[in-house]
Amino acid sequence: MTRPLPVLGVVVPAHDEEDLLGGCLDALARATRWVAERALVRTVVVLDACRDRTADVARAHGVETVTIGDRCVGRARDTGVRALLDGPGPSPGWLATTDADSRVPPDWLLAQLEAWARPADARVGAVYVEDWGEQASGARHWFADVYDVAGDPHPHVHGANLGVRASAYRACGGFPALASGEDVALVAALDAGGRVVHRTRRSPVLTSGRRIARAQDGFARRLTELDGFDGLDGLDGLGRGAQYAG
Repeated sequence: MTRPLPVLGVVVPAHDEEDLLGGCLDALARATRWVAERALVRTVVVLDACRDRTADVARAHGVETVTIGDRCVGRARDTGVRALLDGPGPSPGWLATTDADSRVPPDWLLAQLEAWARPADARVGAVYVEDWGEQASGARHWFADVYDVAGDPHPHVHGANLGVRASAYRACGGFPALASGEDVALVAALDAGGRVVHRTRRSPVLTSGRRIARAQDGFARRLTELDGFDGLDGLDGLGRGAQYAG
């Protein structure tokens, strides 16, 4: 008898992302093809208070969708997870999240599978900025001098590159309903519960360098705040290697 394939769930929160969501879903489709013989992948886009054609883009890519009106990324991520775990269809044993303005690498789901098999309870990845055109030089310097330094485990947390075992997600309470920082809160709860959290820069996710943030205290806002950064002496309380969320 053939053993059923393990199920991976992917959650993408989206608020007015008609311009970038297509690239995100194309990248996820490519990553899905890389694991086609090893796992079944279910992707759900959570349409959070969208006023544009984001829903049309999602449906054109053939992914599952859930609609909410909370304008809250923490609630959106959790809604997507709960839809995968508790709704119809095969329930995932591992859950991964990325963002609508981001593109995962082709081996991203392979890396999630490997973390699941380690066995780890979570995989906390890194991001790289695809285009610095909208950002001033301070943000670029900060990224090079502080964020993009060699060595693992790194201290950063990004909802754009995060995976968690389904049982651990349930046990720690999942993503809290926060307008930002829901990813950091989840990882903190996993750490506090003694869970195995694997932090790695392997398979980083490309994300946009836009200045207009969807989450009020997310990655875009952080980069914009760094306009005046001028080397390590100009951190002004940010901290060298401080945990960075986005």
